[in-house]
Amino acid sequence: MHLILIPLLYALWSTSFPIGKFLVNISPPIFLTGFRMAFAGVLLLGYLLIRRKLTFKMPLRVWISFMILALFSIYLTNILEFWGLQYLSSAKVCFIYSLSPFITALLSYIHFKEKMTPAKWVGMCIGFLGFIPVILAKSSLEDVVMAFGVFSWAELAVAGAAFFAVYGWVILRLVVKDYEVSPIKANGWSMLMGGFLALFTSLFVDNYSPIPVAAGAMTPFLKGVLAMTIISNVICFNLYGYLLRKYTATLLSFFGLLSPIFASLNAWLIIGEPISLTIFLSTAIVGFGLWIFYRAELKQGYVQKDSEVVND
Repeated sequence: MHLILIPLLYALWSTSFPIGKFLVNISPPIFLTGFRMAFAGVLLLGYLLIRRKLTFKMPLRVWISFMILALFSIYLTNILEFWGLQYLSSAKVCFIYSLSPFITALLSYIHFKEKMTPAKWVGMCIGFLGFIPVILAKSSLEDVVMAFGVFSWAELAVAGAAFFAVYGWVILRLVVKDYEVSPIKANGWSMLMGGFLALFTSLFVDNYSPIPVAAGAMTPFLKGVLAMTIISNVICFNLYGYLLRKYTATLLSFFGLLSPIFASLNAWLIIGEPISLTIFLSTAIVGFGLWIFYRAELKQGYVQKDSEVVND
């Protein structure tokens, strides 16, 4: 019964991409990031305040870690993602996020000196090959923001978002482990800080007349932000923590490959985007590469059962 919750997690999480696609059509990326993240931060910290688990008395190094987390995991990640969503399909943005396991592996190789075996290099190369069909498939909007070769600035922006998201997770794990801060508290403060930083930036970049939301679209904007926040920041965050108590992080990562497929289906249902068969093909190739890679990780002992409990 619990196993059904894993695909449900990614089916829910993938709805944030078509909702985000809808929102960037009525509000600019920086303001959208600031409003959504500030709201999510207030929601999480308000929950801790009600539970009487919120304190402002923390060492300076913890506050600095929160600020770093806010900059990379919240501010840069979301602004780049929403900017890319203006030109890319929801499914393509979600698929580019499939780079995350490979980015994690490269960072571990560079910073933590984890050994890269021939099998892991083969798996990584196959995984990268799976991205070629999706990168080659361009929309008319992408042609406007072509960068160099076959890459558009929108694709590079989302790839950057995936990188900063992974880097943010590394920082979050260090904060939770080294400073014994709960994930909800770390995320709550970083979202609030990152949200206010984005709103401050928006004051100098976006057109306020009176706010950067399309005329007559305030109600849909608020509904979209509320839906995205509840689904992604509340339901999926807590469901992922719950599932980590019962299943390995490796298993959850593999099921995460379903996200681009769910994103394609959800985008078709929610905003009428055509379903991309290329996404299905590339997902299968990337999945095969990850399977080879993780088999080697298991033999090395880097992938283990995650027995940590996610607390408030």
